[in-house]
Amino acid sequence: MLDFTLPRAPAFDALTKLAKDRILILDGAMGTQIQTLGLDEDAFRGHGGHQCRHHSDHPQKGNNDLLVLTQPDAVEQIHYDFAMAGADIVETNTFSSTTIAQADYALEQAVFDLNVAGAQVARRAMDRATATDGKPRFVAGAVGPTNRTASISPDVNDPGYRAVTFDDLRMAYGQQIKGLIAGGSDLILIETIFDTLNAKAAIFACFEAFAEHGQQLPIMISGTITDASGRTLSGQTPTAFWHSVRHAQPLTVGLNCALGADAMRPHLSELAGVADSLICAYPNAGLPNAFGAYDETAEETAAKVAVFAREGLVNVVGGCCGTTPDHIRAIAEQVAPFAPRPIKETSYV
Repeated sequence: MLDFTLPRAPAFDALTKLAKDRILILDGAMGTQIQTLGLDEDAFRGHGGHQCRHHSDHPQKGNNDLLVLTQPDAVEQIHYDFAMAGADIVETNTFSSTTIAQADYALEQAVFDLNVAGAQVARRAMDRATATDGKPRFVAGAVGPTNRTASISPDVNDPGYRAVTFDDLRMAYGQQIKGLIAGGSDLILIETIFDTLNAKAAIFACFEAFAEHGQQLPIMISGTITDASGRTLSGQTPTAFWHSVRHAQPLTVGLNCALGADAMRPHLSELAGVADSLICAYPNAGLPNAFGAYDETAEETAAKVAVFAREGLVNVVGGCCGTTPDHIRAIAEQVAPFAPRPIKETSYV
Protein backbone atom coordinates (compact mmCIF):
# COMPACT_ATOMS: atom_id res chain seq x y z
CA MET A 1 0.00 0.00 0.00
CA LEU A 2 1.42 3.39 -0.99
CA ASP A 3 1.09 5.97 1.78
CA PHE A 4 0.31 9.47 0.51
CA THR A 5 -0.30 10.89 4.00
CA LEU A 6 3.38 11.61 4.62
CA PRO A 7 4.53 15.25 4.61
CA ARG A 8 5.59 16.29 1.10
CA ALA A 9 9.11 17.46 0.34
CA PRO A 10 9.56 21.15 -0.60
CA ALA A 11 10.43 20.16 -4.17
CA PHE A 12 6.76 19.29 -4.82
CA ASP A 13 5.52 22.86 -4.53
CA ALA A 14 8.65 24.42 -6.01
CA LEU A 15 8.60 22.28 -9.16
CA THR A 16 4.82 22.48 -9.58
CA LYS A 17 4.97 26.28 -9.40
CA LEU A 18 7.82 26.51 -11.92
CA ALA A 19 6.10 24.05 -14.25
CA LYS A 20 3.01 26.27 -14.44
CA ASP A 21 5.09 29.12 -15.82
CA ARG A 22 7.32 27.40 -18.35
CA ILE A 23 8.67 24.15 -19.76
CA LEU A 24 11.35 22.85 -17.42
CA ILE A 25 14.69 21.54 -18.61
CA LEU A 26 16.29 18.23 -17.68
CA ASP A 27 19.98 17.54 -18.29
CA GLY A 28 21.64 15.42 -20.99
CA ALA A 29 23.76 12.28 -21.21
CA MET A 30 26.25 11.77 -18.38
CA GLY A 31 27.73 8.72 -20.13
CA THR A 32 28.40 10.68 -23.31
CA GLN A 33 30.35 13.27 -21.32
CA ILE A 34 32.28 10.66 -19.36
CA GLN A 35 33.42 9.03 -22.61
CA THR A 36 35.10 12.27 -23.65
CA LEU A 37 37.34 12.10 -20.56
CA GLY A 38 39.20 9.04 -21.88
CA LEU A 39 39.58 7.47 -18.44
CA ASP A 40 41.60 4.27 -18.02
CA GLU A 41 41.36 1.51 -15.40
CA ASP A 42 43.54 3.40 -12.93
CA ALA A 43 41.36 6.48 -13.26
CA PHE A 44 38.20 4.48 -12.64
CA ARG A 45 39.80 3.00 -9.53
CA GLY A 46 40.99 6.43 -8.39
CA HIS A 47 44.67 5.52 -8.13
CA GLY A 48 46.66 8.55 -7.08
CA GLY A 49 43.59 10.39 -5.79
CA HIS A 50 40.12 9.51 -4.48
CA GLN A 51 39.59 5.79 -4.07
CA CYS A 52 36.62 3.58 -3.31
CA ARG A 53 36.93 2.00 0.14
CA HIS A 54 35.32 -1.16 -1.19
CA HIS A 55 37.77 -3.47 -2.98
CA SER A 56 37.02 -5.54 -6.06
CA ASP A 57 39.41 -7.53 -8.22
CA HIS A 58 37.03 -7.14 -11.16
CA PRO A 59 38.01 -4.60 -13.85
CA GLN A 60 36.16 -1.33 -13.20
CA LYS A 61 36.67 0.55 -16.46
CA GLY A 62 33.20 1.28 -17.78
CA ASN A 63 31.61 1.36 -14.33
CA ASN A 64 30.60 5.00 -14.71
CA ASP A 65 28.75 5.12 -11.40
CA LEU A 66 31.99 4.42 -9.52
CA LEU A 67 33.34 7.80 -10.64
CA VAL A 68 31.24 9.61 -8.05
CA LEU A 69 33.69 8.11 -5.53
CA THR A 70 36.93 8.03 -7.52
CA GLN A 71 36.57 11.08 -9.81
CA PRO A 72 34.00 13.25 -8.02
CA ASP A 73 35.38 16.54 -9.33
CA ALA A 74 34.99 15.41 -12.95
CA VAL A 75 31.41 14.25 -12.36
CA GLU A 76 30.58 17.47 -10.50
CA GLN A 77 31.87 19.53 -13.42
CA ILE A 78 29.66 17.63 -15.87
CA HIS A 79 26.61 18.29 -13.68
CA TYR A 80 27.60 21.95 -13.42
CA ASP A 81 28.04 22.28 -17.18
CA PHE A 82 24.55 20.89 -17.78
CA ALA A 83 23.10 23.25 -15.17
CA MET A 84 24.76 26.28 -16.71
CA ALA A 85 23.51 25.16 -20.12
CA GLY A 86 19.97 25.58 -18.80
CA ALA A 87 19.05 22.43 -16.87
CA ASP A 88 16.64 22.96 -13.98
CA ILE A 89 16.91 19.30 -12.98
CA VAL A 90 20.03 17.14 -13.13
CA GLU A 91 20.16 13.39 -12.66
CA THR A 92 22.60 11.75 -10.30
CA ASN A 93 25.26 9.51 -11.86
CA THR A 94 23.64 6.42 -10.30
CA PHE A 95 21.88 4.72 -13.21
CA SER A 96 23.46 1.35 -12.33
CA SER A 97 23.91 1.82 -8.58
CA THR A 98 21.96 -1.22 -7.40
CA THR A 99 23.34 -4.47 -6.03
CA ILE A 100 21.87 -6.19 -9.09
CA ALA A 101 23.71 -4.02 -11.63
CA GLN A 102 26.90 -3.61 -9.60
CA ALA A 103 27.23 -7.39 -9.40
CA ASP A 104 28.78 -7.12 -12.88
CA TYR A 105 31.71 -5.34 -11.22
CA ALA A 106 31.66 -7.26 -7.90
CA LEU A 107 30.91 -3.98 -6.11
CA GLU A 108 27.57 -4.81 -4.51
CA GLN A 109 28.94 -3.73 -1.14
CA ALA A 110 29.54 -0.18 -2.41
CA VAL A 111 25.95 0.55 -3.44
CA PHE A 112 24.86 2.72 -0.52
CA ASP A 113 28.05 4.79 -0.74
CA LEU A 114 27.62 5.19 -4.51
CA ASN A 115 24.14 6.61 -4.12
CA VAL A 116 24.96 8.91 -1.21
CA ALA A 117 28.00 10.26 -3.06
CA GLY A 118 26.11 10.49 -6.35
CA ALA A 119 23.51 12.76 -4.77
CA GLN A 120 26.11 14.79 -2.87
CA VAL A 121 28.21 15.43 -5.98
CA ALA A 122 25.15 16.59 -7.93
CA ARG A 123 24.01 18.74 -4.99
CA ARG A 124 27.38 20.50 -4.86
CA ALA A 125 27.20 21.23 -8.58
CA MET A 126 23.65 22.58 -8.33
CA ASP A 127 24.47 24.76 -5.34
CA ARG A 128 27.46 26.14 -7.24
CA ALA A 129 25.32 26.86 -10.31
CA THR A 130 22.62 28.54 -8.24
CA ALA A 131 25.24 30.67 -6.52
CA THR A 132 26.41 31.75 -9.98
CA ASP A 133 23.07 32.86 -11.45
CA GLY A 134 20.47 32.63 -8.69
CA LYS A 135 18.25 30.07 -10.47
CA PRO A 136 16.83 27.26 -8.31
CA ARG A 137 17.89 23.79 -9.37
CA PHE A 138 16.92 20.28 -8.36
CA VAL A 139 18.70 16.94 -7.97
CA ALA A 140 16.87 13.90 -9.33
CA GLY A 141 18.09 10.63 -7.84
CA ALA A 142 18.44 8.43 -10.93
CA VAL A 143 17.11 4.88 -10.62
CA GLY A 144 17.84 2.73 -13.67
CA PRO A 145 15.98 -0.41 -14.75
CA THR A 146 18.77 -2.88 -13.76
CA ASN A 147 20.01 -5.45 -16.26
CA ARG A 148 17.32 -8.01 -15.41
CA THR A 149 13.62 -8.23 -16.17
CA ALA A 150 10.95 -9.56 -13.83
CA SER A 151 8.37 -10.16 -16.56
CA ILE A 152 10.28 -12.07 -19.21
CA SER A 153 12.33 -15.24 -19.08
CA PRO A 154 15.93 -14.91 -20.30
CA ASP A 155 15.80 -18.59 -21.29
CA VAL A 156 13.75 -19.36 -24.40
CA ASN A 157 13.69 -23.02 -23.35
CA ASP A 158 12.11 -22.18 -19.97
CA PRO A 159 9.52 -19.42 -20.37
CA GLY A 160 8.51 -19.66 -16.71
CA TYR A 161 12.00 -18.88 -15.43
CA ARG A 162 12.82 -15.44 -14.03
CA ALA A 163 16.35 -14.17 -13.34
CA VAL A 164 15.02 -11.78 -10.68
CA THR A 165 11.95 -11.56 -8.45
CA PHE A 166 9.82 -8.58 -7.45
CA ASP A 167 11.21 -8.76 -3.91
CA ASP A 168 14.79 -8.95 -5.20
CA LEU A 169 14.17 -5.73 -7.10
CA ARG A 170 12.29 -4.08 -4.24
CA MET A 171 15.16 -4.67 -1.84
CA ALA A 172 17.83 -3.58 -4.32
CA TYR A 173 15.93 -0.43 -5.25
CA GLY A 174 15.21 0.27 -1.59
CA GLN A 175 18.90 0.31 -0.73
CA GLN A 176 19.57 2.60 -3.68
CA ILE A 177 16.76 5.03 -2.93
CA LYS A 178 17.66 5.31 0.75
CA GLY A 179 21.18 6.28 -0.30
CA LEU A 180 19.88 8.84 -2.78
CA ILE A 181 17.69 10.42 -0.10
CA ALA A 182 20.53 10.41 2.43
CA GLY A 183 22.74 12.20 -0.09
CA GLY A 184 20.24 15.02 -0.56
CA SER A 185 18.18 14.20 -3.67
CA ASP A 186 15.13 16.42 -4.16
CA LEU A 187 13.18 13.83 -6.12
CA ILE A 188 13.47 10.30 -7.50
CA LEU A 189 13.57 9.54 -11.24
CA ILE A 190 12.71 5.96 -12.20
CA GLU A 191 13.91 5.89 -15.79
CA THR A 192 14.48 3.92 -18.99
CA ILE A 193 11.77 1.48 -17.95
CA PHE A 194 11.54 -1.49 -20.29
CA ASP A 195 9.63 -3.72 -17.85
CA THR A 196 6.81 -2.12 -15.88
CA LEU A 197 7.01 -4.81 -13.19
CA ASN A 198 10.55 -3.61 -12.45
CA ALA A 199 9.18 -0.07 -12.22
CA LYS A 200 6.44 -1.17 -9.84
CA ALA A 201 9.10 -2.66 -7.56
CA ALA A 202 10.96 0.66 -7.66
CA ILE A 203 7.77 2.58 -6.85
CA PHE A 204 7.05 0.29 -3.91
CA ALA A 205 10.63 0.72 -2.70
CA CYS A 206 10.27 4.50 -2.98
CA PHE A 207 7.32 4.58 -0.62
CA GLU A 208 9.02 2.23 1.83
CA ALA A 209 12.02 4.59 1.83
CA PHE A 210 9.76 7.64 2.15
CA ALA A 211 8.10 6.11 5.21
CA GLU A 212 11.48 5.53 6.80
CA HIS A 213 12.56 9.07 5.86
CA GLY A 214 9.32 10.56 7.16
CA GLN A 215 8.74 12.59 4.01
CA GLN A 216 7.46 11.93 0.49
CA LEU A 217 9.65 13.02 -2.41
CA PRO A 218 8.28 13.69 -5.92
CA ILE A 219 8.65 10.77 -8.33
CA MET A 220 9.36 11.08 -12.05
CA ILE A 221 8.67 7.95 -14.14
CA SER A 222 10.07 7.45 -17.64
CA GLY A 223 9.55 4.48 -19.91
CA THR A 224 11.37 3.52 -23.08
CA ILE A 225 9.81 2.34 -26.34
CA THR A 226 12.16 -0.29 -27.68
CA ASP A 227 11.19 -0.51 -31.36
CA ALA A 228 8.74 0.55 -34.07
CA SER A 229 5.96 -1.48 -32.45
CA GLY A 230 5.35 1.42 -30.06
CA ARG A 231 5.58 -0.83 -27.03
CA THR A 232 7.93 -1.35 -24.11
CA LEU A 233 9.96 -4.56 -24.00
CA SER A 234 7.35 -6.07 -21.69
CA GLY A 235 4.69 -5.33 -24.31
CA GLN A 236 2.86 -2.22 -23.11
CA THR A 237 1.64 0.68 -25.19
CA PRO A 238 2.14 4.18 -23.72
CA THR A 239 -1.50 4.19 -22.58
CA ALA A 240 -1.15 0.85 -20.81
CA PHE A 241 2.12 1.97 -19.27
CA TRP A 242 0.44 5.07 -17.82
CA HIS A 243 -2.41 3.09 -16.29
CA SER A 244 0.12 0.70 -14.74
CA VAL A 245 2.04 3.44 -12.90
CA ARG A 246 -0.69 6.05 -12.33
CA HIS A 247 -1.32 4.78 -8.78
CA ALA A 248 2.06 6.26 -7.78
CA GLN A 249 0.72 9.77 -8.52
CA PRO A 250 4.00 10.73 -10.22
CA LEU A 251 5.05 14.33 -10.68
CA THR A 252 5.93 13.45 -14.27
CA VAL A 253 5.49 10.52 -16.59
CA GLY A 254 7.24 10.30 -19.92
CA LEU A 255 9.60 8.62 -22.34
CA ASN A 256 13.35 8.58 -22.79
CA CYS A 257 16.18 6.82 -24.63
CA ALA A 258 15.83 4.22 -27.43
CA LEU A 259 14.30 6.49 -30.04
CA GLY A 260 15.25 9.82 -31.47
CA ALA A 261 12.78 12.68 -31.13
CA ASP A 262 11.12 12.08 -34.53
CA ALA A 263 10.21 8.48 -33.73
CA MET A 264 9.25 9.32 -30.14
CA ARG A 265 6.69 11.98 -31.04
CA PRO A 266 3.62 9.78 -31.78
CA HIS A 267 4.16 7.71 -28.64
CA LEU A 268 4.61 10.87 -26.57
CA SER A 269 1.42 12.29 -28.08
CA GLU A 270 -0.47 9.17 -27.01
CA LEU A 271 0.87 9.42 -23.47
CA ALA A 272 0.09 13.13 -23.24
CA GLY A 273 -3.46 12.36 -24.30
CA VAL A 274 -4.17 10.11 -21.31
CA ALA A 275 -1.92 11.18 -18.43
CA ASP A 276 -3.00 13.63 -15.73
CA SER A 277 0.55 14.34 -14.59
CA LEU A 278 3.27 16.52 -16.07
CA ILE A 279 4.78 15.00 -19.23
CA CYS A 280 8.56 14.59 -19.59
CA ALA A 281 10.50 13.65 -22.72
CA TYR A 282 14.23 13.24 -23.19
CA PRO A 283 15.10 11.47 -26.44
CA ASN A 284 18.46 10.37 -27.75
CA ALA A 285 20.32 12.55 -30.24
CA GLY A 286 18.91 10.46 -33.06
CA LEU A 287 20.00 6.87 -33.59
CA PRO A 288 23.59 5.66 -33.18
CA ASN A 289 25.80 5.26 -36.23
CA ALA A 290 27.78 2.13 -37.11
CA PHE A 291 30.36 3.01 -34.45
CA GLY A 292 27.81 3.57 -31.70
CA ALA A 293 28.18 7.36 -31.77
CA TYR A 294 25.41 9.92 -32.17
CA ASP A 295 25.67 12.30 -35.12
CA GLU A 296 22.63 14.52 -34.57
CA THR A 297 23.75 18.07 -33.85
CA ALA A 298 22.48 20.21 -31.00
CA GLU A 299 20.45 22.32 -33.40
CA GLU A 300 18.88 19.30 -35.08
CA THR A 301 17.85 17.68 -31.80
CA ALA A 302 16.55 20.95 -30.39
CA ALA A 303 14.42 21.65 -33.45
CA LYS A 304 12.80 18.22 -33.12
CA VAL A 305 12.18 18.59 -29.37
CA ALA A 306 10.70 22.03 -30.07
CA VAL A 307 7.96 20.24 -32.04
CA PHE A 308 6.89 18.56 -28.76
CA ALA A 309 6.59 22.01 -27.19
CA ARG A 310 4.85 23.60 -30.17
CA GLU A 311 2.23 20.83 -30.13
CA GLY A 312 1.60 21.28 -26.40
CA LEU A 313 2.79 17.80 -25.45
CA VAL A 314 5.40 18.46 -22.75
CA ASN A 315 6.19 20.06 -19.40
CA VAL A 316 9.79 18.84 -19.00
CA VAL A 317 12.32 18.17 -21.77
CA GLY A 318 15.96 17.16 -21.92
CA GLY A 319 18.24 14.69 -23.65
CA CYS A 320 19.35 11.09 -23.33
CA CYS A 321 22.17 9.24 -25.14
CA GLY A 322 24.43 11.43 -27.25
CA THR A 323 23.20 14.74 -25.85
CA THR A 324 25.75 17.24 -24.54
CA PRO A 325 25.51 20.60 -22.75
CA ASP A 326 25.31 22.17 -26.21
CA HIS A 327 22.22 20.06 -26.94
CA ILE A 328 20.60 21.09 -23.65
CA ARG A 329 21.37 24.76 -24.25
CA ALA A 330 19.83 24.58 -27.72
CA ILE A 331 16.77 22.68 -26.44
CA ALA A 332 16.23 25.26 -23.68
CA GLU A 333 16.39 28.09 -26.21
CA GLN A 334 14.08 26.36 -28.70
CA VAL A 335 11.29 25.51 -26.23
CA ALA A 336 11.39 28.82 -24.33
CA PRO A 337 8.71 30.55 -26.47
CA PHE A 338 6.14 27.81 -25.90
CA ALA A 339 3.70 27.35 -23.03
CA PRO A 340 3.84 24.14 -20.99
CA ARG A 341 1.21 21.48 -21.58
CA PRO A 342 -1.92 22.04 -19.46
CA ILE A 343 -2.61 19.27 -16.96
CA LYS A 344 -5.67 17.08 -17.43
CA GLU A 345 -7.98 17.57 -14.45
CA THR A 346 -8.95 14.07 -13.40
CA SER A 347 -8.99 12.41 -10.03
CA TYR A 348 -7.03 9.37 -8.91
CA VAL A 349 -8.97 6.21 -8.25
